[in-house]
Amino acid sequence: SVITPKAMLNFATRNKDISYNGCAVQMFFFSLFGTTECFFLAAMAYDRFRAICNPLLYHATMSKKICALLVAVSYFFGFLNCCTQTGFTFSLPYCQSSEVNQFFCDVPAVMQASYADTFVNQIVLLAMCGLIIVVTAAIVLISYGYIVATILRIPSVQGRHKAFSTCTSHILAVTLFYGTAFFMYGQPGAMASPNQGKIVSVFYTIVIPMLNPLIYSLRNKEVKDALGRQLKKMHFFQ
Repeated sequence: SVITPKAMLNFATRNKDISYNGCAVQMFFFSLFGTTECFFLAAMAYDRFRAICNPLLYHATMSKKICALLVAVSYFFGFLNCCTQTGFTFSLPYCQSSEVNQFFCDVPAVMQASYADTFVNQIVLLAMCGLIIVVTAAIVLISYGYIVATILRIPSVQGRHKAFSTCTSHILAVTLFYGTAFFMYGQPGAMASPNQGKIVSVFYTIVIPMLNPLIYSLRNKEVKDALGRQLKKMHFFQ
């Protein structure tokens, strides 16, 4: 919602201009919501851990107060990262008319448009984004380590399948989001291949958010039945 309307307008009008302040605002909110989503996915993994490993204590350990705290912490770290990234990036000098080799104001692409040395900025980007990705991914992996161990101890196959089915949507969302985010921000060569980065950016900025409603609806029986009917129709016409 931060970048897609502007990107669609640019493609439709073939006017690729964006103001300096508009670029800064876009980067600020994109970094805010992107970082916050990392922590949301980690919090959701912790929620699944509590629900499967300690079901009898779930409502006590995941009270409304705890949920509100997790949301607040996620937004706090999102705000901290977006202020740092936007501040460091727009402290660099730029020409009057700089060209950003990206379809939105992403940190690596905007940094490349500067004529100054960006080594310090790249280190800050790698350190902060790498740390966020590693910490949140570690929470996800540890939570699912306990979840898998608990599921394997369930005696019935039906019980194991039911417990695992509660996690499939989240696992798929985590895999798509963290895979593309790490490729763009969590590796030293994140700025080396801008054209390849554009392709990856399309996935985590447009495709994945578009797929999320479908991914999280797959546990709904009516949605699964409707999807099954559509797939059968497609197979029939083929």
